This record gives sequence, structure tokens and C-alpha cells, in this order.
Amino acid sequence: MKRREFMALSAAVAVAPMAARASETLDYTPGLVRERLAAGETVFVDFKASWCTTCRAQERVIGQLRADNPAYDAAITFINVDWDEYGRGELATELNIPRRSTLVVMKGDAELGRIVARTSQRDIQALMDTALEASTAS
Repeated sequence: MKRREFMALSAAVAVAPMAARASETLDYTPGLVRERLAAGETVFVDFKASWCTTCRAQERVIGQLRADNPAYDAAITFINVDWDEYGRGELATELNIPRRSTLVVMKGDAELGRIVARTSQRDIQALMDTALEASTAS
């Protein structure tokens, strides 16, 4: 077996257990983020509203990045928070979320990064890469 094949196979085996838990986007319910963080997961939280054009633009970029790189889904738990329902709730208050279209990456007790109202692929990919690095470092 060539070194490159070995490395690819090793990486696939390493992230396989995580794939089962993170291949879909979860809808937020109170306590969900804390539960997932306590389980050791890296969490990508998307505060969004269905009527928000910036949120839709972010969603398109996130979807394309996830489709292009399955490692994101294998290693990161994606959670959508409905701004209309939870924008003034405990999680938004605790994290000091200023508005919808805020994306936050967390692991353990730490916030690893956030972007607010930005839609560029470069910015969102950098945030997702931060989450990916955190999940593979554990």
C-alpha cells in the first residue's frame, strides 16, 4: 500500500465514528447545545431566520462547503437556531448574539470563533475549518 493511500484510509477510519453523529443539521431545542458540547462534540451554531436574505446566502455557502468536503459533516455537529423563536432566549443571551445571521463555533466551554452577517465563502470556510481542526485535535 502506498503512503498516500494509507494516509487517506487512516483518516477515513479516524473520522468514521463521528460521521454517524454529525451528518445532518439539528434544529435547536433548549439544552441541545450544552448536551452536545458535554458529549465532546464540536458545534457549529447558526442563528437564522427563514425570512433573512443574509441567512439564506450563508446557508447556500455552508451547504456547498459541506457538499464539497465530507469531513465537515463527519466531524462537526451543525445546529440551526430559529431566530424568531430563540433570538431572545437563554442561548442567544448567554452567547451575546447580536442578531440573526450569526455563526458560532464552540467546543467544550470555549467559543472558538464567530462571524456576524458575513456571507463570503472564504470567511465561512475559515470558521468551518476552525471547527474541523478543533474536532480532530481531540
